[in-house]
Parts: sequence; structure tokens; C-alpha cells
Amino acid sequence: MKVLIADDEFNVRDVIRYIGKWDEHGITELLEAANGNEAKKVIEKEQPEIIFTDIKMPGMSGLDLIEWLDSISYEGKVVLITGYDDYQFMRKAIQHNSFDYLLKPVEDEAFNNVLKKAVAAYDEESKSRLYQEDAVKIRWSQTVLAACHGEPADLELIASNLPSSERYDFTLLTFYQMHQPAPYIEKLADELVEQEIGSAVMLPDDSNQSVLITLPEEWFFVEEHLSRELDIPVRLVKGELQSLQEIHEKYNHLQSELENQNYRSIQRLDELEAKQRMNDIISYVETYYMEDMSLERLANRFFFSREHISRKFKQETGMTLSKYITKLRIDQAKRWLKESDESIFSISTMLGYQDEKYFSKLFKKEVGITPFEFRNGEKS
Repeated sequence: MKVLIADDEFNVRDVIRYIGKWDEHGITELLEAANGNEAKKVIEKEQPEIIFTDIKMPGMSGLDLIEWLDSISYEGKVVLITGYDDYQFMRKAIQHNSFDYLLKPVEDEAFNNVLKKAVAAYDEESKSRLYQEDAVKIRWSQTVLAACHGEPADLELIASNLPSSERYDFTLLTFYQMHQPAPYIEKLADELVEQEIGSAVMLPDDSNQSVLITLPEEWFFVEEHLSRELDIPVRLVKGELQSLQEIHEKYNHLQSELENQNYRSIQRLDELEAKQRMNDIISYVETYYMEDMSLERLANRFFFSREHISRKFKQETGMTLSKYITKLRIDQAKRWLKESDESIFSISTMLGYQDEKYFSKLFKKEVGITPFEFRNGEKS
């Protein structure tokens, strides 16, 4: 457990460091800040569970700090330290959920009593929050299971745990060679919720199965996560939900697909395999560059996310995908202009440009002269 001491007076921070019975109360790390602005940065980075803060500090005061903490729903305990026994200060502190206050000069016994109470209160509330969160997760997973089995289910409850959408991807994962897949799915669920793209749940029926409900077009985030986190294969079948009322029908269909061996497997990618897949992507682009090419198309074919392909493609080639395709097309245009009698319109069409004027403008931008000037120059 972390404790932050925020006070602009070094000697006050020094006294508190000295008198606090930190080990006795399970405090593992002491953090310090010399003013409210500095305290805010420490809180955002370190997330201390207990904060002792002076009221009077330059810049952002202790009262400003607890007002900000209240606005972000801070779940830790805040104790105000003040040399001003002023009811107005205490009233505002109470309004913003401060836990307690101490008067300067801070005394040994009073400080440790407040520290003890703050630790105990935080621990109790943490247990309560975890219990409530577990209860919500259990209820949600039971509701999803009921919907899968065609039993009466609260679809509004299912929807409340998902981002709003008219349709979803519905995926069934089956783990094997693994006795405890739950931690993997819990981590995935947390990632999906944090990214606001869906959720995942272990079905509580001893089938070693999990259900994923995610926004369309976001599947590759899921697949990358599984490839990165799993060290054994998982069987996967995926369909689409036009409505949550279709869960039972889609679940039965995906179960049939599993039974008929119509599934894919996901394994963790090692560096060599990932490198090879990027080489395959580059080769694919160099082969089909005259067709409609996009990150979406590559993502669908090679099972990387659009963002991953964009980032790695530029690392490997030194160019963005669009720039690389333009270069390939212009190089091919040069060959045709030099070696054939095809019209400029025909060449632009074969390269995937329906607008001859656009092609000519792009060619001049890349080469410095128009296609017509290039052809005449080559012939002369």
C-alpha cells in the first residue's frame, strides 16, 4: 500500500516520515510532493491508496486537490493537515469526502491512530468493492449462459455491459491443454472494456468455453491480444449478431461448427513468425498493388490489426502503405510508357486509377513531368 505526503514544508514531511509506523500498518512505499500540482502528478502516476495533504500550499491547495480527487471518484483515503482550526475548511473537506484531518504540529499518537483507521477503512471498502464486482461479473456470465442455452435471460443486462451497436461479432473460444483459462479471459475482458469495444466471459458450465461479444471490425485487436497472451492454442469460431435476441441461435450454430471441426486455432507468435508474416504482407502488396489495396484488406487476410500493419510496414519499408503502393504503380507506369503503346488513359485504368487527370497529376508530382512528357522524352 502506498502513502503520499503532500506539504510545502519539508520539515513537516520529514516529521511525518519519522513518526509514521509504516511497516506496522502495511505501508510499502512513501511518496512525497511539495505542492498540490506536484501531488496531482504523483497521484496520476503512482495511485497511492492514502494521502496526507496540507491545506495551505502554493498553486493548487489541499482543498483544490481533494476537490479534484472527488471529481475523478478517487477511492483512497485523504487526510487533511492544517494549522488552521477553521470550520469552513473542514466543511469543504467533508463535502469532498475527506477521511479525517490533523492539526499542526502533528503528534505521534494522533497521526498513527488516523493512519490505522484510514488503512482499515480502505481495506474494508476494497473487499466490498471486489465482492460487488465479482457479484456483477457472475450475474452477467450466468445471464449470457442462459441466453446461449435459450433460457429466459435479461438482454438489457447483457446490453448494459456492451458498447452500443446495431450488431456485434459473436465468438466462441474453446480452450484445451489448459486447466485454468479464466485468468486469460478476465484479462481480455478488462482490455475489451477499457477499449470500449466489447466484453468476454467464461461460461460457468464446465465446458472450458468462453464467449466474446465485440464491436464489428475490432476482432483483430482480440486476436492480437490472444496471440500475445496465450502460450497454447485455442479453438475459435466466429459469427455475427444482428441482435442480442439471436444469441441462442448463433451459439448453437457455432457449437455445430466446432463439432464439425470447422474452427481456427490461435497460437502465440514468436518474433520469427511475426517477421515472416510481415514479409508475406510486403510480397502480397508487391503482387496485387494494382488492385484496391487497404489496411483493412491486409488485416482481413493476415490477421494483424490495421494499426500493427501500418506501424510495422513503415518500419520494414521506410514508407507508409499508400506511399509504397504509389511508388510501385508509378514504376510500372514508367515501364508501360517506355515499352508499350498503351494510351495514358488505359495505363491509368490498369493501375487502378479511374481518373486519367488524377493519375497524370500524381505522376507529375512523383516524377516531375507528366506521363506524356515522360513518354516523349523516352522515345527521343
